[in-house]
Amino acid sequence: MEESITILDAIKRDFDCTSMDIRTYSPLTLAYIGDAIYDLVIRTIVVERGNRSANNLHKKTVTYVNARVQAKMIDALEDELTEEEVSVYHRGRNAKSYTAAKNASVIEYRKATGLEALCGYLYLQGKQERMLYLIHEAIERVGMTI
Repeated sequence: MEESITILDAIKRDFDCTSMDIRTYSPLTLAYIGDAIYDLVIRTIVVERGNRSANNLHKKTVTYVNARVQAKMIDALEDELTEEEVSVYHRGRNAKSYTAAKNASVIEYRKATGLEALCGYLYLQGKQERMLYLIHEAIERVGMTI
C-alpha cells in the first residue's frame, strides 16, 4: 500500500527543497504563497461545483478572491484563531506593502494580506486541514455560498 503524502511534501522531495524555519520568513513572503494557495482552494471548490465556461468560473472565483471579502472573512474568524495564528495574521496585516488593492480600502487590503499570510503559514507548516477548516468556517460565517 502506497503511503499518502501532501503536495507540499511531494514538492519538497521532488524539487530538493531544503527545510527552513518558516518563522523566519517575512510576512509578505507568507502572504505571497498564501495568496496562491487560497486562490487554488477557491478555484478548486468552484470547479468541483460544476463544469462551466472559463469566464463563468473566473467570475465566481473573484467573488471570493478579493481584498474586500477576505477582510470580512478574517473579521469573522477572530474568535476562532489560536494565539500563534493571531500573531501570524497581525504580522501579515501590519507588513509594509508597496502595492495596493484596486477595489478595496487600505484597511481591507491589509486585512486580506494578513489572511493570506496566515494561509501561507499554515500551508508551509503542513497544517492544510486547519487552513481548509478556517476557510470553510469563514465562508459560512460571512454567509456566502460557493
